Amino acid sequence: MAESYMDQEFLAYVVKALIDHPEEVKVSRKVDEMGVLLSLDVHPEDMGKIIGRQGNTAKAIRTLLRVVGMKNNARVNLKINEPEGSSRPVSSMDSQPTKSAAASVDEAMADLKEE
Repeated sequence: MAESYMDQEFLAYVVKALIDHPEEVKVSRKVDEMGVLLSLDVHPEDMGKIIGRQGNTAKAIRTLLRVVGMKNNARVNLKINEPEGSSRPVSSMDSQPTKSAAASVDEAMADLKEE
């Protein structure tokens, strides 16, 4: 049986409480020089619930994992794996004209400063 860690168990617990197919949740853990990487696999129908509107649910889960990591003096990151065979729906956002690259970089820098 694989070793179990607090951050891995915490992620599985939170995700299973949010989705319709908790039996299909798989969390893998990898440690390297950058810290801990938790990879999450869920049922394709549950992806929207994990990501949330504008990614807010995923951001909240990542924030909680950072707190758990700080308690254990580790940097914890989350990777949400896209299920095989899934296709992203084209939203109205995709058809809008794109902003200039400079504006995108400025927004990214502002986001980094907020963290």
